[in-house]
Amino acid sequence: MTNLKLFIELTRLNRPIGYMLLFWPCIWGLTIAYDFNYNLNKFLFYSLLFFLGSVLMRSAGCIVNDIFDRNFDKKVQRTKNRPLASGKISIFNALIYVLILCFLALLVLINFNLITIILALASMPLAFSYPLMKRFTYWPQLFLGITFNYGLILGWTAINENISILPIIFYLGAIFWTLGYDTIYGYQDIKDDEIIGVKSTSIKFKNNPKKILILCYLITIISLIITGILMNFNHFYFILLIVPFFHLFFFQILKFNKNNPANCLKIFRSNNIFGFLIFINLIIGKLNLTL
Repeated sequence: MTNLKLFIELTRLNRPIGYMLLFWPCIWGLTIAYDFNYNLNKFLFYSLLFFLGSVLMRSAGCIVNDIFDRNFDKKVQRTKNRPLASGKISIFNALIYVLILCFLALLVLINFNLITIILALASMPLAFSYPLMKRFTYWPQLFLGITFNYGLILGWTAINENISILPIIFYLGAIFWTLGYDTIYGYQDIKDDEIIGVKSTSIKFKNNPKKILILCYLITIISLIITGILMNFNHFYFILLIVPFFHLFFFQILKFNKNNPANCLKIFRSNNIFGFLIFINLIIGKLNLTL
């Protein structure tokens, strides 16, 4: 039981927000690509595969992150008791866990078509190099956005077996969504991060963070509008976009307090709701509805 508890702590399985934020772009890409005039069996099956893949890869990514950051984590109040930082789990055992998780993720991946498999394998360097970015650039959150939303492209190719401008526009908007919410997340540790010398957009824009958040979320909303136009979505899609718009600009930005870690975490976690709202909006947009 002790080993199981340490494994759960190491992989953050007790914090589902991480794998849900990885899963939502996958299901978005799958939804815009899928023809719902046919039965839902394939959609549900692929949704399950993407969910399992999100859980497995996020878990593996957390372990790799903690291996790279174990010396930094020791100096940060929020992370000093993590299994690797505290020495409760050895690096060797952690690497074994990573290999097992990646093997299980591969078993999930081989259920997809060839282009999806190739694109997914090509993303592996992105997934495992992200923890190093904070050492070299103030934009690790942008790199995370590129990595975390890659599943949107995979969701599209799983159905269409090609890449077009439509999922790329959606993908770009999702990248800036992640850049925004992870900047908010970074304010939990900003004091410790500045002391130990790691970089982030939270530090870069610490004097006026709402400016970058407004820009990021505006790009996200614009991409959603363009996606709806290109997909010929019904009017209800565009009307209902007001809900995620209000969530981003009036809940996240207006209520954001960079000096309150609890507030930052609450707003960060609320992006799970945003992911769900966009998923529902996409479903509604594809329905044959008229005003």
